[in-house]
Amino acid sequence: MHGGHRVGVVIPARNERRFIRGVIEGLPAFVDLAVVVDDGSDDGTAERARTASTSVEVEVVRLTGEGVGAAIDAGHRCLLERWDEPFVSAVMAGDGQMDPQDLLAVIEPVTAGKADHVKGDRRLDGYKGMPASRRWATALLSFFTTLACGQRVHDPQCGYTATHRRVLEAWDWKRAWRGYGYPNHWLIHLTGMGYRIAHVPVKSVYGDEVSGIIKRRFFIRVGWMMAVEHHRRNLRWLIPHRACWPSYVALAAYTAGWFAWAAVLTEGWTASFVAIVSWTTAHLFDRWAVVLRKGGAMHAAV
Repeated sequence: MHGGHRVGVVIPARNERRFIRGVIEGLPAFVDLAVVVDDGSDDGTAERARTASTSVEVEVVRLTGEGVGAAIDAGHRCLLERWDEPFVSAVMAGDGQMDPQDLLAVIEPVTAGKADHVKGDRRLDGYKGMPASRRWATALLSFFTTLACGQRVHDPQCGYTATHRRVLEAWDWKRAWRGYGYPNHWLIHLTGMGYRIAHVPVKSVYGDEVSGIIKRRFFIRVGWMMAVEHHRRNLRWLIPHRACWPSYVALAAYTAGWFAWAAVLTEGWTASFVAIVSWTTAHLFDRWAVVLRKGGAMHAAV
């Protein structure tokens, strides 16, 4: 319990027998419940989790290899079923890459009523220990996630998050993203729904864990998802009770940009220039619309 809220921690895990006990045993005493979601492990991860020595209540949920996004969703929904009172649901990876000492900072803006969703930001800690290849990938994904969300996001792939119960109650679980790219999908939809997003510094923790991401497939699938969801968000904002005038300007500029790109083969550099200017204008007005809808991000020290 913290700040009048129960605290649940969702721990998605797949073949994390080596790390899972350490993750659970490192949880602070204010955590009320840890939900370990074993997503099709064949190394005894679930059994290992049950033997953890901790004062925190542990519940294990079993899935059959449905993806990390589906595992996190299952953990959130487990907490919704368990508790009727206000709570915050934090997410920590089962491979030990998230420092439990950062948990209080991650949940604090939510329990204090300053944010609806908090994301850890490793950039604010200097990306210490992060391999160079991951820094480059993070920078690229940051650029495209910022475009898709209409607000600045420096570290979109950090899955260390905290979410208020009210967000989970309103979430459309049928349209959830089930695999990697889950944080990007959530940020786009949180922005579209007008929730307050805060970013706080967390440490980068790297050891000998192995990532399950297949890079080429990841960038293609997640890139396409962000492009589609970004346009859906813009179109949804044209509904009268949701609209604000910058969203109309943004859509018009995006449309002009698409027509300009379509003319590149015949018009060459002129069309390219028009497309770039149009999309830059669209993004600026999109960010203005996000602020007007109170979906703007609040960065560190909230």
